[in-house]
Amino acid sequence: MSSRSLLAAGLLAVTAALPASAQRLVPAQSEVTFTSRQMGVPVDGTFRRFDAQVSFDPKRPEAGRVAITIDTGSASFNAPETDAEMPKAAWFDVAKFPQARFESSAIKGLGGSRYEVAGKLTMKGHARDIVVPVTLAAAGPNTLASGSFTLKRLDFKIGDGEWSDTSLVANDVQVRFKLALADLPSP
Repeated sequence: MSSRSLLAAGLLAVTAALPASAQRLVPAQSEVTFTSRQMGVPVDGTFRRFDAQVSFDPKRPEAGRVAITIDTGSASFNAPETDAEMPKAAWFDVAKFPQARFESSAIKGLGGSRYEVAGKLTMKGHARDIVVPVTLAAAGPNTLASGSFTLKRLDFKIGDGEWSDTSLVANDVQVRFKLALADLPSP
């Protein structure tokens, strides 16, 4: 191998080892929402408190990392009676499990501004591997990461016990997110 080839290989190795650029969440421009079905009727909810740690470069998606933490006690359907039930043991059991967490294990570019983010979603002490489609778009000075996926609530024991009857509350829950991300200044 020539010295020029060695130099090119060395530069490529160093570049691959560099961390992806880091972004910070802009909470006021971000949202995590969900839709469940109660007796066949769609019911929309939102998580009011969540955080994300993102390190991502679209030129090197495989080097990226995503970690999202959701305060399960912030789940709201904008209905006081329902909101009072969500923190209880049958649903999110907030006293024991105050947070849900997603951590990426791989990010794959699909072309254009589309990606697949694989990782582990942990809620109420139960972890499941999921793959989440994500689309990136410019939003002023920020980047908007958006997508949706369906989870099976009973896989996480959410709505357990008397609420596990899927004719009352469907097992499928559609989760949608829009995360506004601002680049952190380079050190």
